[in-house]
Amino acid sequence: MARVHFRLHTDLEPASVLAALTDFGPSRADTWPNVDIAHLEVHDSGPGWADVTEGSSVAGGVWERLRYDWAEVDRLSAVTVESNTWAPGSRWDYRLAPADGGGTDVEVRVLRTGRGARGRLLGAFIAVFGARRLRGDMKRALARTAARRAG
Repeated sequence: MARVHFRLHTDLEPASVLAALTDFGPSRADTWPNVDIAHLEVHDSGPGWADVTEGSSVAGGVWERLRYDWAEVDRLSAVTVESNTWAPGSRWDYRLAPADGGGTDVEVRVLRTGRGARGRLLGAFIAVFGARRLRGDMKRALARTAARRAG
């Protein structure tokens, strides 16, 4: 089981960060490096939640069906329901706080329990390199979001 915790700051306001995390349209693949459009399907959604399958062709194809919940405007969780790589209950938890001076302080907690050999191998990688890698991925995704909003 891999656990990762990191924090970052962005100049985006909390509502914009939440919008980037919950945009399941075609631009999702442009924002988030671990999602490609061929592996994205929204099964159902409503105010404050979505049932989404997403993934990529990395490592021979990694996908997971997640239940996203953002009923509280300062929190978002994405819990694995089904996956070819991650055990049910694996999750991402985000806490968004307005920062003094503007922008948003983002706190991220990730829990990954590997399923099968691929999941255990990726879980070991995440346990060692996860915080740095995932933090960098998110920082770049939010920078892309900020650039699109500015352009």
